[in-house]
Amino acid sequence: MRETVQAEVIMTFLVSEELSFRIPVGLVYDSSDPYAVKFTFHLPGDAPVTWAFARELLLDGLSQPSGEGDVHIAPASAEHLSDVFIRLQVGCEGALFRAGAAPLVAFLDRTDRIAPLGEERSVADFEYDLAAALDNILTGNPEGQNAG
Repeated sequence: MRETVQAEVIMTFLVSEELSFRIPVGLVYDSSDPYAVKFTFHLPGDAPVTWAFARELLLDGLSQPSGEGDVHIAPASAEHLSDVFIRLQVGCEGALFRAGAAPLVAFLDRTDRIAPLGEERSVADFEYDLAAALDNILTGNPEGQNAG
């Protein structure tokens, strides 16, 4: 059974030291992809942008600097859990966001009720879904549509 957790949080988009603004960010966890979370950033004047990354990365980033590559998450303070920084990087372009830790913890808590960390494989028939997707690709039917 496919289950979804959704939330909306307000984050601060830190454009520069002098310029920042608050934006809504949609958070989604879907049990059909039990290892990932999706963040959809609603930037003013632009189409929404969605980033998917490991749920465990988000959890780890609440307490210590975490991430390699395009996504880095780190607590704003080493002393107490208050805010976190989320840095997204594409090539030489990057964006920095500051979010309250409490709504992220609440979101992760709700995802953990569906798929406890470390038990993601038991939530979805992950191997069947992967085999079906590969079969659709190999047969030239990438959307899984019936040919008849």
